[in-house]
Parts: sequence; C-alpha cells; structure tokens
Amino acid sequence: MKKQYFIIIFLALSGICILHAQSTKGYHLVWSDEFNGTSLDTTSWSYQTGHNGWGNHELEDYTKGKNVQVKDGTLTIIARKEGSVYTSGRICTKGKRTFTYGLIEIRAKLPQGTGTWPALWMLGTNEDVVGWPACGELDIMEHVGKDPGYIHTSIHNTSGYGATPYTGIIYLKDPFTKYHVYGMDWTKEYIRFLVDGKLVYQYAPNHKTAANWPFDKPSFFIFNVAIGGDWGGPVIDNSIFPQTMVVDYVRVYQKNK
Repeated sequence: MKKQYFIIIFLALSGICILHAQSTKGYHLVWSDEFNGTSLDTTSWSYQTGHNGWGNHELEDYTKGKNVQVKDGTLTIIARKEGSVYTSGRICTKGKRTFTYGLIEIRAKLPQGTGTWPALWMLGTNEDVVGWPACGELDIMEHVGKDPGYIHTSIHNTSGYGATPYTGIIYLKDPFTKYHVYGMDWTKEYIRFLVDGKLVYQYAPNHKTAANWPFDKPSFFIFNVAIGGDWGGPVIDNSIFPQTMVVDYVRVYQKNK
C-alpha cells in the first residue's frame, strides 16, 4: 500500500498527466475507427479535395490521399509547403457514417505553428439541402496556431454563427506533444463539449427551434488541417512545415435502452 501511495505522489509531483475520458457507463459502442490498418477505411471515410478556400479564404490544397497516412494504429494528416503551394488532408464520413446523439471521443495530437488550423468537427447531413449554417455545425476541437494551446469548442447554427457566440475555450500546455481526448456528449436536451473528461462548454437552449436546434438530425465527421484563412491567418510561418495532426481513435457511444 505504501508503494501505491508513493507512485501516486510521484506522478503528481512530476507533473505527469493521466488522461481521463468521459465515463461511458450506461452507453454502448456503436462505431469506432482505431486506425489499425495500413490505409484509410473507405467504407467509413471519403477524401474531400480541392483548393477553393472552403468559404474561409484558406490556402491549402486538399489532396486525395497524399497527405493522409494510416500506420501503427494512428491516422496522420500532414500539412506541407510544396514550392508555392500548401497541401493538406481533409476526410469525412458523409454518406457513410452518420449519427444522431451520442458520446463521442477523439484522441489526438495537434499540429503546431502560426498558420495552422486543425479541426475535428461535424456537419448536418442535410447541408446540401438547407445549406450552412442551417444544417448545424458541431466543432468538437478547433485550434489556431497563432494562439497556441487554446482549444475552442463551438456551435454554429442559424441563430448564431460567424462571430461564434456559442463557444467554450480551454488552455492546454501540451496539445502538440501529448494526446488529449476531445469529446462531445450530444443528447436531445443538451450538447456538452469536454476535453479529457472536463466540461468546457454546454449548449442547451430552453426553447428549441429550427434556428437554434438543428441538432435532432444526423451529422457526419470531418477531420482536417487548414492553412491560413480568415481565422488561421493571415500570417503563416513557412519554417514550421511539415506539420501533422495525429488521431489515435474516434469512438461513438450511444445510450443503452
């Protein structure tokens, strides 16, 4: 027993952080990707490609696989400076893996440096019909390299977008060198964003309408690393490249009936 106490005290004094995810008691796993293969699982994911700014004046060209690697149990999205062009990766589960409600956990390490803009997020599957922001956007994790360590979790919908009135921020000193668990608990009543099991922000309008609660419909995942853009830019430090976002796993749990 004395040895156990010593170990606990030693870990606390040495500054070692033991990560805790949200409790999954009362939930069951409905889907996960542990990235244990040697290539992206295209039954779950698709590449989104192009160099069109994506509505935010971003500078990267998203390629079809060149900037995405699955190896040693992880997914790696690589942002590069190639001559006068920035390349990166963006993958999504649209039309393949969609979910309504659930406890979501994504364990990841983030790219570092001014000009990077990684995101782990979801969009409503009806985006092609109603457009953005009416489809709803759930930002489980966003980070901009010019504000190192500040993790943003946000809601976008017709009642609030652009300036992002529905948001929470937490500071992490080591999101680049250590894994953290970025989570979201999404129910009919509320949406809670968590980092390492700690509540960062809760969104729960009392009177739900189509404008403030489009979140009663399926959504799909998007993982990407943007470069520059309205928020990530305007300054880009070209000396930082290549940069990577490494995802250990994504897991979706839903409540037991």
